[in-house]
This record gives sequence, C-alpha cells and structure tokens, in this order.
Amino acid sequence: MTAFSRKPLDKREIDLGLAELPGWEFSTDTISKLYSFGSFREAMSFMVRVGFEAESMDHHPEINNVYSRVKISLNTHDAGNQVTALDMELARRINKLSWI
Repeated sequence: MTAFSRKPLDKREIDLGLAELPGWEFSTDTISKLYSFGSFREAMSFMVRVGFEAESMDHHPEINNVYSRVKISLNTHDAGNQVTALDMELARRINKLSWI
C-alpha cells in the first residue's frame, strides 16, 4: 500500500502535476494518456508492466487497448472518482515504464 494522498486535487494542483507528465491530459475528473507502440506484442508487454506497478501501489488504472495503442486513464474511486496525488504518482511510474 502506498502513502500517497487520496484527497482530490484542485485544478491548479492537477495542472502542476501534468506539467511534469508529458502527454498526459486532464478531462472529466480523469488524467489519461495514449501510448502508441510498434506492435500488439509491445503494447501487451507494456500493459503487463503497468499492471504489476499498479498492483504494487494497490491502485488500478482503466486500460484500453486497440492493437498497438494503449490508453491509460486514472482517477481514484475512494475520492469520488477524482484525481489525487496517488494518480499523479502512478502516472509518473507508468511514464518511466514506457520505452517510446
């Protein structure tokens, strides 16, 4: 379990967090990013790595995959489906996993 806050962030805090997360966007109480890989196999490998990282944090993203594209969306259910510091930390960790 992680010690990151599950308190909803305000818009300013979200904007500050996203400034350090290239490619991530905020919309409708969710941060998300679309990753495009060279193949389905690469996309699947990335999703498995994300799954292990998410499980280690006990925080699980919404993942959508179509062939070589993976869209990841994050918000915190315990915070009324809003964005928290926990989401920002998982997004940072996901970005570190990506080789594209």
